[in-house]
Amino acid sequence: MLRVGLTGGIGSGKSTVAERLARLGAVVIDADRISREVVASGTEGLAEIAARFGTGVLDGDGALDRAAMARLVFADEEARRDLNGIVHPRVAARTSELVAEAGADAVVVHDVPLLVENGYQADYHLVIVVDAPVEQRVRRLVERGLPEEDARARIDAQVSEERRREAADVWLDNDAELERLHAAVDELWWERLVPFETNLRSHRPCPLGGPRVVEPDPEWPRRARRLLARIDKALGERAPRADHIGSTSVPGLPGRDVIDLQLTVRDLSEADELAVPLAEAGLPPLPGSDADEAHDGTSDPAQWRKRTHVSADPGQRVNLHLRVAGAANWRFALLCTAWLRADEAACREYAALKRDLAVRFGSDPDPRRYVEAKQPWFGSALPRAERWAAESGWRPPRV
Repeated sequence: MLRVGLTGGIGSGKSTVAERLARLGAVVIDADRISREVVASGTEGLAEIAARFGTGVLDGDGALDRAAMARLVFADEEARRDLNGIVHPRVAARTSELVAEAGADAVVVHDVPLLVENGYQADYHLVIVVDAPVEQRVRRLVERGLPEEDARARIDAQVSEERRREAADVWLDNDAELERLHAAVDELWWERLVPFETNLRSHRPCPLGGPRVVEPDPEWPRRARRLLARIDKALGERAPRADHIGSTSVPGLPGRDVIDLQLTVRDLSEADELAVPLAEAGLPPLPGSDADEAHDGTSDPAQWRKRTHVSADPGQRVNLHLRVAGAANWRFALLCTAWLRADEAACREYAALKRDLAVRFGSDPDPRRYVEAKQPWFGSALPRAERWAAESGWRPPRV
């Protein structure tokens, strides 16, 4: 089952996207609708609210007076916590029921207005954010009958665009005609969501592609942070540390559009135990990736063993390297990344090498030749990195 979070500011067109996804075949779960259902007339939720807050929060028909409730909890933190304590567990329980009913091969889209505000983004395999220019959103809200002053106040009170971009795996601009938005949603469904669900269910990794080198992308750090948060959510204390490493973690350095992450494990048997939860989080193991890494031949081969997982998401290429804390390859990955971030000359030198090798191996669909061709440079550069570490006082993190 693929879990997708859908969010966006008021007036952005989120509901339009949800409706289109439902028509294409997604199971859409509307958080706002559920929150209304669990406190509808005759429910235990409404009875508990009346018992806690009094009949003043009910209207003449005995239903919840939402405006009165909002006024009561707006300036009272304790009242707001009590209300959330009544509503949120019921919403979570009903949501779990609907997810269980969806089926193992479903694409479940959870429509959550406050997804970013509540920090839910790591709960999903993918987060879609719908956005539109503020003036367009104001106009839409006014057309629905909301006074312009209230529309602007509601928009201003919501989370910033920057925080939404931090959470967004997919950003849909709803600033043009409806047909263009529908076309973007259709493409997302068929090109990404459907194959992602299939890959996820079968624990099938996506190909990493060839060695094409691209200029630095400001989205790389954001993508890495989202992935690390999902890994942390999936594994918790079972893995002590995860880091963004490699070219995409070095500001200004070109590289393949592949996010490299390193997951620290205590031993390789632990790495094997993590294979299933990582696959369920969207990072299945890469077949045949448990061989020793290339090294100078002077080290114990046991110091260069690892496991590799890659993304099941066709819209995002990821290398997740599981390496043992304290091993030579674990330290090497952290040292070289830190050194390249600190040494501009070394960074430029490495960038030139990468561009040259990308030209030489650009038509090769197998990236291994490109990766292997970089090894001599790292072998010659390692003493320089070690000198930098000694002079700067760099040490690998304690685990």
